[in-house]
Amino acid sequence: MALPRPLARLVEELTRLPGIGPKTAQRLAFHIVDQPEERVSALAAALVEAREQIRTCSVCCNLTDVDPCRLCTDPQRDGSLVCVVEGPRDVVALERTREYRGRYHVLHGAISPLDGIGPGDLRLKELLDRIRSGEVQEVILATDPDPEGEATAMYLGRLLKPLAVRVTRVARGMPVGGSLEYMDEVTLAKAMEGRREVS
Repeated sequence: MALPRPLARLVEELTRLPGIGPKTAQRLAFHIVDQPEERVSALAAALVEAREQIRTCSVCCNLTDVDPCRLCTDPQRDGSLVCVVEGPRDVVALERTREYRGRYHVLHGAISPLDGIGPGDLRLKELLDRIRSGEVQEVILATDPDPEGEATAMYLGRLLKPLAVRVTRVARGMPVGGSLEYMDEVTLAKAMEGRREVS
């Protein structure tokens, strides 16, 4: 069945979103056109508003609608502690834990020579400026435990070492509820490396 042109265009645009295939795009498109006009207008307005108003924080490079962002201006957060992550979604994940009370720095990527991404493509200048200001005492490297994230962490470790700041890496190992027999070798090796004394 040929779709009406406006519906086909909506399906085409939806398939451009990550993780949305043609069938899901078609299902979403039919759902959208079945909604009351005010709901569709609210969705369209939210899309436009997000695109127009969201920018990067001049301090931590996270996405924000105010500059500097709320995390950077929160007096309850420890400015001497900066957690470096690859992307804004990582900040959201860490904030969900409600354990970390420091500040963040978002790189907006990881070093990946195969994808043509080098250190110059990351938000490193802003990080170095923050460290040189003297407030930061510890940098926690929380990049992904994949080859790109590991390469980025190693690069940052070497880059930051001369700046007289403590550089740490998040621990890795076995997930809670996991079974030893199903763990891969790298995870088990990292778990053994990161072992600590039982109190």
